[in-house]
Formats: sequence, C-alpha cells, structure tokens
Amino acid sequence: MLNVAILGAGIGAQHLAAYQALPHLFRVVALVDKDQTRAEALRGTHDFLITPDWNGVFARPDIDLIDICLPPHLHLPVTLEALAAGKNAICEKPLATSLAGVEQIAQTAKRHNRKVYPVFQYRWGRSCAQLRHLQRADLLGQPLVAALETHWSRDSTYYDVPWRGTWAGEQGGAVLGHAIHAHDLLTHFMGPVRAVSAVTTTRVNPIETEDCAALTFEMANGALATSNITLGAATDETRLRFVFEKLTVTSGSNPYAPGTSDWSFMARDPNDQPDIDHALTKTPDEASGFTGFLAAIADDLAGRPSGAVSLADGAASIELVSAVYHSARSGARVSLPLSSAHPLFNGWIP
Repeated sequence: MLNVAILGAGIGAQHLAAYQALPHLFRVVALVDKDQTRAEALRGTHDFLITPDWNGVFARPDIDLIDICLPPHLHLPVTLEALAAGKNAICEKPLATSLAGVEQIAQTAKRHNRKVYPVFQYRWGRSCAQLRHLQRADLLGQPLVAALETHWSRDSTYYDVPWRGTWAGEQGGAVLGHAIHAHDLLTHFMGPVRAVSAVTTTRVNPIETEDCAALTFEMANGALATSNITLGAATDETRLRFVFEKLTVTSGSNPYAPGTSDWSFMARDPNDQPDIDHALTKTPDEASGFTGFLAAIADDLAGRPSGAVSLADGAASIELVSAVYHSARSGARVSLPLSSAHPLFNGWIP
C-alpha cells in the first residue's frame, strides 16, 4: 500500500478517482490546493487531509508518493523539492520545459534513489493493449507511415485561467499541452524520432502560444509520420493511423482516451486476417487511462514487471518538443538527439 499526496485539485481530480479505483494499491492521505472549496468538493466520504501547504506534506514520513498536478511552470521546481524530500514523484505533462530541467530531475532522482513517472495515461486502454500484443506476437512487420490528428476546440473561456495561453504560465501551446500525448503514442508504437520539420501558428484565439501546427517526422527506423494540430475544431477529436508492413491500424476519435475506443486492425494480406483476429482475442486485460497508468507504477515500485512510463520516456517527449519549436522558429529540419550545445537545450520560452 502506497500513501499518496496529490498536489492540485484540477486534473488531480481525475488522478484521485483512479487512486480510489485501486484501493488495494494506494491510499490518498493528502490533497494540496490553494482553493480549499474546490478541494473539499472532491473529498466525498473519504478521509484525507486538505491543505494549501505542500511543504508540510513533503515533511510527512508516512507519504511515499507525491503526485504533481500543478500548472506547468511549477512542475520542475516542485518535482525537485519532492525528490529532495525523499519522495517518489508522478508529474503531469510536461515534465519540464527544457532538457536541462530534465537533466536536473534525473540527477536529483539518482542522488536520492527515487523514481519519477511522467504522466502519459493515453497508453492504457484495450485498443493500445491489443496493438502491443500484436507487436509482441510479431504480426505487424516494419513500420511504414503514421498520421496523427489532434483536432480540439478551445474558446476564449478556456483562457480565462490566467496562466493558460502564456509562455510564462503554460510554457507552450498546442504542441506542448495538447498533442504531446499523440506524439508519445507515436514513439511508443513506432520508436524514436530521428528528425522533425515543423510549422506553428496562432489562428484561433489571441494568445501568446501556438494553437495550430503541422509537423513531419522521420523515425529512426525509417518510417515517416505527420501530425496536424488545431484548437479551432468544432469538437474535440483525436485520430491515429499507424501503417505497418503487414497491418494498418486506425483508431476511433475519442480525444482524451483514444485507446478506450474500438480500433480497426486490418491485415494487408487478407490471408493474415484470421491470425490477427485470433491474436486480438488473446490480448491480456488491463485497466484504462489513469487507472492503468497508476497500476503500472505500483508494480514498478514493488519491483514487479511493469510497463510504467519511465523518466527516459518523459525526457524523449521534452526533446521532441524542443526540436519542434526550434524547427518552427528556424525553418530548418532538426535532427535528434539534441546535444547540450543545442540552442534550446536550456529552454524554449522566448
């Protein structure tokens, strides 16, 4: 049983619900939020401390895990504080807003012998589990191309929260805060990115950060991928299409949990379809979204085999965002990995 403190009652409400779905693994003992009324609304019949003071929570020896659900500009400093206090940490995306910050986190985690888990809950869901199962069964062949659509709707009321839409508060726009999950799924299933070309613009709302983008990726294995992003769509929809040598995979349009909708798995050779369909029926069950994400963390901390999101996964996501912003600003095709001499190694905030 792991004792948890959640920092932030915004997205933290969804984390709380997932912890409460796993009572044999986690016990939430504290919820930290400046808005005590908002926090109290989440308490229900559960008995946990509500406080605005995370320093007091960090000092408690009974807390094993700090779950950071704060605005992006606080992610790096609070993660470092949690690790220095001897706690393992979960950090909502983005983990940091520079590769230098990620390096600080890695060094601090190593020094205190603690773990950091970046949040990429989109990986959990039956359809994602099915695709992983097909990969393990060697039924996909080589990756060829992928197409990602992050078409969401954000009007002016979304930006009534003062830190949103600003470089100082949100630390980035649609590339960082919205499409980052689709890009994580791309690399999760098709491997690392070798190069990126990007165009970004602001066309939907009068904000500082980008709300539209068109990206192309060359993967390390030679596959190609595109990602187009807007916050000006009529509704919120995420679509993913992965084309492999032997199989084409097409998601549904669920924006926030694409792996929970039914996906199409179509063999290129119709003679292979029975093997694909049979393998799909043998997919191991797993929890979806935050529940699956947290269950994997519990397994990892207990030393059991797990598919938990690693700090390296979080570092890769920040490296990719850095490359996207550099390409968009310079007009150049940017190769990865990025070295410590890269112009955006210390951050992309203008």
